[in-house]
Amino acid sequence: MEKRRVVITGMGTVNPVGNSVAESWEAVQAGTCGIGPITRYDTSDMKVKLAGEVKNLDIDALLGRRETKKMDRFTQLALVAADECMADSGLDREQESLDRCGVIFSSGIGGFETVGEAHQRGESRGYDAVSPFMIPMIISNMAAGHIAIRYGFQGMCSCVVTACAGGTNAVGDAFRHIRDGYAEVMLCGGAEAAVTPLAMGGFTAMKALCESTDPLRASIPFDGERSGFVMGEGAGALLLEELGHARARGAKIYAEVVGYGANCDAHHITAPAPGGAGGAACMVQALADGGVSPEEVDYINAHGTSTPLNDASETAAIHTVFGAHAKKLMVSSTKSMTGHLLGAAGAVEAIFTALALKEGYVPATIGWHVPDPACDLDIVPNECRRADLRIALSNSLGFGGHNAAIVLKKWEE
Repeated sequence: MEKRRVVITGMGTVNPVGNSVAESWEAVQAGTCGIGPITRYDTSDMKVKLAGEVKNLDIDALLGRRETKKMDRFTQLALVAADECMADSGLDREQESLDRCGVIFSSGIGGFETVGEAHQRGESRGYDAVSPFMIPMIISNMAAGHIAIRYGFQGMCSCVVTACAGGTNAVGDAFRHIRDGYAEVMLCGGAEAAVTPLAMGGFTAMKALCESTDPLRASIPFDGERSGFVMGEGAGALLLEELGHARARGAKIYAEVVGYGANCDAHHITAPAPGGAGGAACMVQALADGGVSPEEVDYINAHGTSTPLNDASETAAIHTVFGAHAKKLMVSSTKSMTGHLLGAAGAVEAIFTALALKEGYVPATIGWHVPDPACDLDIVPNECRRADLRIALSNSLGFGGHNAAIVLKKWEE
């Protein structure tokens, strides 16, 4: 049976460099650093002082204060991104079979801010006094649930929880759901809001975060002085459609999703497999799924977290998969601008990858100064680059050994 084709027809995001797709893409093209001193809590007694926070976003005005009080911040950010995505898509729900429209939306941690606040309240007033909304605020699937309720999408509604790979898994799973005939429309993506004392303390204790106080030398993927990732927050939402369905309603098309790979290192709870073996196998799987040869790939939006192990392992994986072609590839990490958005990262990076294909503009890896022989790729250092791109890959690699990769193709009639 011939596989159905799947395209991206709507996008929305809120993240450390912008509160819309247009604002974010302008910032990415300019090489803007969205990382700065943490403002959401007092860091005086904590080692980590920097994060990629969402800025100047009036969530109450966008969603209504009465509703936002019942949602954790990660769900709020998800709905802001989803609203932009739906408006951008122009989808008329009155013309749709809503049982053929679904949602797959990731979060790596869920309502961590609510967890911390509920614990403090329980300690001071007794645990029976916590909010009745606490449970539906903290569970990771609630962003997906709220999105489905908001738009009346009655098809499959799911939340992928695969740590830092979740956003890419959500896009890939939605792609397959449409390609295999189970839906015509899927709203997919991810949201995260883990810039909280408890979450940041946990990541600091495991030595995962950068402790620099210089925003320009904190999230520095592939740089020889990288020392850990910078936490970011935000959300990315994409509307995927079966091609015939999109054409029938005259939808604009950003890019085509052609391949998806997902596997597990089965090696270690946090460290990648030696030589990036799992990530390499995942990229091979994604390329094969899309019928794409390694030599056809022009650009990779790398996972590129700015941790010593990840960046070297991902570089090794790229060499394994692409051989001599690896030297011709452009490979950049937009986490150099946004920080690491955990379960939202892959979704936001899918948006940037789609725009890179559409606009012919490759995002830079900003803040790069010190070469590392273990990261010997063309990482598009410091300045974005004009290039005619046809096929791009976006990688996400998560704690637990989760790997995900999607292959996007420039839309051409």
